Amino acid sequence: MKLNGIGAPRQNLQLLAFIAAALALSACSELQPKQAVTMNRADVTLNSSWHAHIASPPQLAGAVQMTGSASMAPGEKRGTTLVVLKLGNATPGGVHPWAIHRGQCGSNEGVFGTRQDYPSLRIGRDGTGYSSATVALDTPIDGNYYVSVQASPLNPDLTVGCGNLAAPTT
Repeated sequence: MKLNGIGAPRQNLQLLAFIAAALALSACSELQPKQAVTMNRADVTLNSSWHAHIASPPQLAGAVQMTGSASMAPGEKRGTTLVVLKLGNATPGGVHPWAIHRGQCGSNEGVFGTRQDYPSLRIGRDGTGYSSATVALDTPIDGNYYVSVQASPLNPDLTVGCGNLAAPTT
């Protein structure tokens, strides 16, 4: 058996070098458990929310000039979608049916959910209103959707506000 300069057999030194290299590599190994990434509900909702800016149709210029926003995102329960509508510059005391529809403003491809899912929006004394709905459907990941606001329960055929929903960004 041949000894090296420090008195250890060459085989032992090679074994020690191999063990040291293996330990160094294992410290960077993909097999090591990774710390869990935590996400809060706001992060998930932000990345899966649809948004719209609402305006009155041009043909109503001078008569109605509503503005507002709408969004739809995953609801609290699995398989539901939370839809929120905010309006401003509306007639105080007004009551407006509204809903999310498939398609784009001006089309009529059906309601997302049912009309009963959407409680009428009531306008306060300051000309603003807020309403929300929970629809028993998964939040879409693609497609075309819009929010439509009607003149009143007695005049549901007149659209006084509309906005195309922009799909979530990924």
